[in-house]
Amino acid sequence: MTNIEAQHSRADSFNSETLDRFIGYHMKRAFNVVQADLSRTLTEFDLRMLTYTALVLIVDNPNLSQSKLAAAMDIERANLVVIVDELEQRELIVRDRVPTDRRAYALNATLSGRRLCKKAVAAVVAHESKLFSAMSKKAKTMLINTLSDFQKSQRV
Repeated sequence: MTNIEAQHSRADSFNSETLDRFIGYHMKRAFNVVQADLSRTLTEFDLRMLTYTALVLIVDNPNLSQSKLAAAMDIERANLVVIVDELEQRELIVRDRVPTDRRAYALNATLSGRRLCKKAVAAVVAHESKLFSAMSKKAKTMLINTLSDFQKSQRV
């Protein structure tokens, strides 16, 4: 076996001891798995993770302002415009002027937007059920609570 062949055979068993002690490393690795599977799940609905998130938030929060949506998604308002434009062009949402503030828009889902959202949410529920099937309900709840507590502790 040549030196190069030996290196390639060791590539499957590498030392990640240093990285393994970091929570962030495990979070990122886990997120990569979730994101890849979620992307495949949402492809059927011609949605990406961000457009799906925005659509769900708009469906769940009628008359949501763009600034509140940006804050909920933790993205810059300028970046949100592209997402809102895409959903509006697909006739999944509408932007209604707020009568009391002519600069602001209220975001609302159309009937087709609500229908697509319902189907996409059902697919994401199935995606998570499959992906996390090895975890107990208690472990899932604990993980969600831990991640939520971490997020809250980091807000400035």
